[in-house]
Amino acid sequence: MKIYYHLPGLFEFYDLYKAFLPLFREHREYFYDWCKIGSIYGAPIDCIWGGGRVGFGDAEPQKVAKLMKEYGISARLTFSNSLIREEHLADRKCNKLCELFEIGNASMDGATSDGGIASQGKGENPDAKETCAVQNGIIIHSDLLLNYIKTKYPNYYFVSSTTKVITNFEQFKAELNREEFRYVVPDFRLNKQFDKLNALTDAQKQKVEFLCNECCWFGCPDRKKCYENVSQKSLGENCEDHECVSPTAQRGYRFSDAMKNPGFIGIDDIRNVFAPAGFRHFKIEGRSLGSALILEFLLYYMTKPEHQLKVREEIYLDSTLDLF
Repeated sequence: MKIYYHLPGLFEFYDLYKAFLPLFREHREYFYDWCKIGSIYGAPIDCIWGGGRVGFGDAEPQKVAKLMKEYGISARLTFSNSLIREEHLADRKCNKLCELFEIGNASMDGATSDGGIASQGKGENPDAKETCAVQNGIIIHSDLLLNYIKTKYPNYYFVSSTTKVITNFEQFKAELNREEFRYVVPDFRLNKQFDKLNALTDAQKQKVEFLCNECCWFGCPDRKKCYENVSQKSLGENCEDHECVSPTAQRGYRFSDAMKNPGFIGIDDIRNVFAPAGFRHFKIEGRSLGSALILEFLLYYMTKPEHQLKVREEIYLDSTLDLF
């Protein structure tokens, strides 16, 4: 059994991953041997193709790309803006990002659904003499942008974004059947529809990427409007802030609250329910949160309980990190 986690903060939490990834490589005994990092996703600040969350990532893209290549991890650009128009396709910054992260991508004709890794790279085998090419991906909402990137930058794989808010299961199945997507992230409110999920084909199951730790109100009627508001802001449009109607909106994100969400997928769920049913891919949200909370996700989902204090101490005692 191999489980692939897709982690938040490619640009937002570069310093955290720079400290965490050496631990993950050099002390695999600290971590569950069945889990791998399938990708790290995110978008830099002022990225107009960005969506989902208002980006604040300020890490230098060249350094980010180098770190992901060093550890053999697929980098995913989060380009999930739902309001892209033709004039936005020429954005210089976003095209430069596509050029940078496409460099070094191998042809993936023989790729399997294992997190986008064509062959075992340095991140999977510390004894490997060199890092093998790893295909990078793009999380996307707009079909206009999808077709543009497919044509101009053909070496990426694509992930259908949860910002589409697909809550109808038949629509979700139709999305899974689209050949252009390697993975599809459904709305978290489909997470526990086990009768329907278990009836999917093996090929469809390999494409499902569950959002595990969503804290959004399960009964929220405005989720799509919330994402559209973020898309407007990313485009620099003048708009009012979306007013969240959740009963606990004033509390902000709390992992303890997320764990009570009916759509929450905990580590026991992954090991005892989802993995035996044939599901392998799990997305952890958190790009808009602080690095200290991201560390708690890494501890909960990936780190053996008896080693969590060791990992926490290693990260917190790193003098280069400004955890908040």
